[in-house]
Amino acid sequence: MSASREKQNRQAQAGQTNPKTAREAQQRREQKRSSILYGLIALAFVAVVIVSLVWRTDIIPRMSTAAVIDGESYNAAEVNYYYQSAYRNFVNQNSYFISYFGLDTSSSLKSQTVNETAAAMLGLELEEGETQTWHDYFLDQALNNMTVIQASLKAAEAEGYAYPDGVQVQYEDSMSSLRSAAAASGMSVSQYLKGNFGAGITEKVYGDQLLRVLRYSAYAESYQNSLVYSDSDLEAVYNEDRNSYDHVSYENATISGAAESTTDADGNTVEPTEEESAAAMEAARATANEMLDAVENGEALEDLAETHDTTYYNNESGAYSTSVMSQWLFDDARKDGDAAVLEDGSTVYVVVFHGRSRNEDPRIDIRHILVSLGTGTIAEGEEGYEDEQAQLKADAHAKAEELLAQWQSGEATEDSFGALAMTESADDSKYDGGLYTNVYEGRMVTEFNDWCFDSARKPGDTGIVDTQYGAHVMYFVGSGIAWKTQASTVLQNEDYTEWEDSLVEGVSAELRSGGLKFVG
Repeated sequence: MSASREKQNRQAQAGQTNPKTAREAQQRREQKRSSILYGLIALAFVAVVIVSLVWRTDIIPRMSTAAVIDGESYNAAEVNYYYQSAYRNFVNQNSYFISYFGLDTSSSLKSQTVNETAAAMLGLELEEGETQTWHDYFLDQALNNMTVIQASLKAAEAEGYAYPDGVQVQYEDSMSSLRSAAAASGMSVSQYLKGNFGAGITEKVYGDQLLRVLRYSAYAESYQNSLVYSDSDLEAVYNEDRNSYDHVSYENATISGAAESTTDADGNTVEPTEEESAAAMEAARATANEMLDAVENGEALEDLAETHDTTYYNNESGAYSTSVMSQWLFDDARKDGDAAVLEDGSTVYVVVFHGRSRNEDPRIDIRHILVSLGTGTIAEGEEGYEDEQAQLKADAHAKAEELLAQWQSGEATEDSFGALAMTESADDSKYDGGLYTNVYEGRMVTEFNDWCFDSARKPGDTGIVDTQYGAHVMYFVGSGIAWKTQASTVLQNEDYTEWEDSLVEGVSAELRSGGLKFVG
């Protein structure tokens, strides 16, 4: 066990909390379960990249114990499943700035040390002089994930929890996709899995662990969704951090205080001098103060911005941030009509505050069944393309009408709609009965969005919406209010984390050196 893992265990036993900010910790909690789920099923669909690292024999990894959790042994192949998943998921999530972590994906993880920058970004606490390799970091992640999953499945069994049908459907689809991916790579499933997870991983080992992950996610999601709160609970959360739930309405004009660079006789760029930069800022301040005086004398900022050739912006629902302007706007002393000149770097703003209120925007829950467009045979731009596309859209719409009629002829309930979505929808939401929750306006494509946010929409409404993706059979579940949904999510995440911590409390988890040589 690494030193950092020992320290984490000591902290857990002592009831200490992570010293990172509450917001960062909250974000990690929100990402935790989805990261485990999607990180552990995604590898069925990636290209093989480590075939050369496969062990010569499968027998030793399958027999060598690499971890023991609460008395249950895991062999090296099973641990490798979680280790490789944690690693690949991390790389996928951080692909755009992996260099900031100092992680070289082309080199052995066992020879790379987590640097101070990465440790801070990951919330790792290392003692002075302590180091940790990336290999140990992903072993920690694998062991933690395995512990949470095992404890959750034992709790589900003790409770007599019945897993939803979507779990089996998603499992079968994922295994089918695995076989298709292997075939497309010109490999057997066994070869493909070896290339992605190392020696010892078989289709059975992979399938067993995948099913555990899917069951864990379903049970965890079921528990979190069961947590409901009163209006007084939500008000209390709101009052603890009003800035996170409020919007402000304001106007601002933006004036650049940056001096422009020039070019010399040879066409080379010449950066402005300190004197030129200072003069540019003074000119921007002078313009801003002139505009502020005019605003305070009753002139419209929009007209002034046009006169002074500056950028004008009107925001009816500005969210809180750490910017200079946001700090001023969200000051409790602000009142309608307040105006000011603010500076942020080389930019000068003239800002007019109009009001502040809770975010009352709607959030909706919707189920849908996607009938995707068929595959055409005529290339875009060729004769007959438009006619063929029109026919494909008509066919999808007709199929959607058949499905809606089929649903209406049965029980015609939300549950029966979900069951139909599970068998007929081409969208991944089918595993949850076609459900999308907490949808905000503008999240979905235009036609889908407009149907959902029609002011006349009410629970139980159905319909068909055509988009570029195909035809959607719609079922409107209900709507909520943004700030309440957000506050409820905060409480759910806190209570869920407490519940999950209670499941793993006292659970022993250790890595065994004998099998670890075959992991990574």
